[in-house]
Amino acid sequence: MKIVRVIARLNVGGPAKHVVWLSKLPTAEFESLLVAGTVPSGEDDMGYFATEMGVTPLFVPEMSREISLKDALTVWKLYKLFLRERPDIVHTHTAKAGTVGRVAGIFYRWLTPNVLRGRPRPCRFVHTYHGHIFHSYYGPWKTRVFLLVERALAKLITDRIVVLSQQQRRDINENFRVGQAGQFSIVPLGLDFNVFSNWSERGQAFRAELGLTPDDILVGIVGRLTDIKNHDLFLRAAALFKSEFSNPPVRVRFVVVGDGSLRASLERQAALIGLEDDVVFTGSRRDLEDVYPAMDIVALTSRNEGTPLTLIEAMANARPVIATAVGGVIDLLGEPIATAANRPFQLRERGISISSDDAVGFASGLQRFIEDPALRRETGARGLQFVTAHYSKERLLKDIEDLYADLVKE
Repeated sequence: MKIVRVIARLNVGGPAKHVVWLSKLPTAEFESLLVAGTVPSGEDDMGYFATEMGVTPLFVPEMSREISLKDALTVWKLYKLFLRERPDIVHTHTAKAGTVGRVAGIFYRWLTPNVLRGRPRPCRFVHTYHGHIFHSYYGPWKTRVFLLVERALAKLITDRIVVLSQQQRRDINENFRVGQAGQFSIVPLGLDFNVFSNWSERGQAFRAELGLTPDDILVGIVGRLTDIKNHDLFLRAAALFKSEFSNPPVRVRFVVVGDGSLRASLERQAALIGLEDDVVFTGSRRDLEDVYPAMDIVALTSRNEGTPLTLIEAMANARPVIATAVGGVIDLLGEPIATAANRPFQLRERGISISSDDAVGFASGLQRFIEDPALRRETGARGLQFVTAHYSKERLLKDIEDLYADLVKE
């Protein structure tokens, strides 16, 4: 079975790891080709991960995140690629690749003399939503156009729509009316837990690098420094915690791990609101197996998410998490636990959730974790147990193998 997998760019994040792992499906049963576009300036390139895993992508330089006239050339190149490779399945990942890949797929499927006999080319098309762009990315008019395009592509060319969680399926299918219910398959992310297997013995080197004592509390956030990740909320909440909420028994420090176009402005913001001595910007790190165990609490402040890999990685290191209740985050954090009324945060089975862009809720939830070390330990332990049971890389590969086999049988 030949699979052509298309992603817009191999930038730092969960989708890049996801497609590389899938490209390593058992070679005796699958022949995979990974096609990727250009990582724009200001974003870190994760092509090294593909190299480490023994995957050699085919790059289409014209394909990138931004909309441009080059998209027409990308469609043409993908169409020619499909003609040459004659795949059984084309599997697209992320919004841009999903658009250009499936438009090229329309031409590939139907531009054949056999179509006059009602026999289009026998290729199946799968699209995975790692997140979606139906809110918080663009203005209302552009968002409406993108939504119309997604609805059309779901109807015209897509045989299966893959989402990462039940909440994401409800959001895309029921709220935004993309696709039919029968088109959807829920395939949660997978993680290579071997990377974090010795988490309890790691972390001291990173804490020493930051000048922390064993008693200091480190609150960290890991991710690209872009608007959708809303690091501004992380900084505002840290300042609010420092000025109004805290009389903590220990010193609390904050760390921002990642890079991106907003780094300089976020560093200026931190200085303006008096956090020069409280927040450290480390840039991108490849040693996340040493970074997560150093943190006492891991945060996520995004305005929109699919299923964030950073939270799964945090839980794989038994770290308690506090996160905005967006996308598939709630599926990770679990059911609410009864707490006192009138609190601006929600204590859940595997973390604390807050409303989007709620600095007061974030600071309040942070204080709850900091004041209760036992709660942090119990929450982290439940998170570790949950992701180990549900988010292994092996389970991900098996789910995708089964999905492909079912598609070909159909």
